[in-house]
Amino acid sequence: MTTTETHTATAPLDSPDLAPIDSEYTELRERFAPVLATIVQGAAERDRERRLPHTEVRALAAAGFTAVTVPRAQGGAGAGIETLFRLLLDLGEADSNLPQLLRAHFAFVQDILIGAETRETDSWLSVIADGAVVGNASHERSTATVGDLGTTVTPDGEAYRLSGEKHYSTGSIFADWINVSARTPDGRRARVTVASDDPGVDLRDDWDGFGQTLTGSGSTLFDRVAVPASRVRVLEGRGDGAATTQTAFLQLVLLASLVGAGRAALRDAIGFVRSRTRVYSQGSGPSAATDPLIQQVVGTLSADVASAQDSVLAAARALAAAQDAAGGARAQELTDAAELRTVQAQITTVRDILRVTTELFDVGGASATSRGRSLDRHWRNVRTLASHNPVIYQQRAIGDRLVNGTDLLYFWSTGEKKPETERDG
Repeated sequence: MTTTETHTATAPLDSPDLAPIDSEYTELRERFAPVLATIVQGAAERDRERRLPHTEVRALAAAGFTAVTVPRAQGGAGAGIETLFRLLLDLGEADSNLPQLLRAHFAFVQDILIGAETRETDSWLSVIADGAVVGNASHERSTATVGDLGTTVTPDGEAYRLSGEKHYSTGSIFADWINVSARTPDGRRARVTVASDDPGVDLRDDWDGFGQTLTGSGSTLFDRVAVPASRVRVLEGRGDGAATTQTAFLQLVLLASLVGAGRAALRDAIGFVRSRTRVYSQGSGPSAATDPLIQQVVGTLSADVASAQDSVLAAARALAAAQDAAGGARAQELTDAAELRTVQAQITTVRDILRVTTELFDVGGASATSRGRSLDRHWRNVRTLASHNPVIYQQRAIGDRLVNGTDLLYFWSTGEKKPETERDG
């Protein structure tokens, strides 16, 4: 580690958290503290070298982090929703790439826990408790229309064959198993699970975004991959539009990554100020740490981070309430409330944390832009995370809901919008 980046390896901020924290989170945070400390030590260097965190992912799995929501009976920690997101915030502060690359993994476990995934659930939970990691391959850059897929799964005797190309297959390059979205010959959607080392699976580290560069969000090619029937689940209908708590869950993982990056930016800004000995002639103190203007900047940054974190945790509690009500009379109402609260949190969190990662540079001069300090990675990571499920569409969706009572959107897809005549033809 270079001298200029020593301050980036500090422990998470010791600011008080006034929300009640039960012993579940406290015990798990202490359990995972050593692996988180190791992850934060190398975060800046990994970003500069673009070194994928294979070792760090396996360390998390070995420590039981990836099985934290697996019930105790199946070998996990049995953590609840709010505890999970508190831990993801901690992980995001250590390295914001890691919660995002594990998003599909935790979503798969959540699918099992809420009953959305019904195949060999006990077996899968045990496999995950043993350290297996699950990845994702869903989005495409094909010429298919919005909501359609170019990847196909076709019968082949008593089994199936999977063929196609996916982009943004975040986390799959680190995974043992990959969940793939595909289209059946009759146009229905299917979820196909393949092993990452199956013949015909080609994982590529070709993600070229300027932020979140270590998430492995590249493309995956499937060339007639043989899949047993037990690993193919055809979904009812097209599988889009139905209200589900999983939409909020997936968005909240991204927000935990984003707020984690904001916490890291605040931590590093404080470390920079504490270590700075040179001052400006226009300054108001004998050191940066005693300059009231610098103190004001840090105080404002901390308020934005605290507000964003509170928004994420409030949405997590709403999500937990919705999941607890599944199958009951208020299930739809609470699912909508969790989705609305999550989208509202997305809008304000993106705004606040983008400001944090921009204005942190006000605490110092040109030396704050040193590549050795890597403070720019926080803005690059946050700007990239903020580009998922773009806020401009979420703002409009909330306004439409509140003014006109329009249903919330529970399914995101991309593709080409072709003229009606072409689609009908």
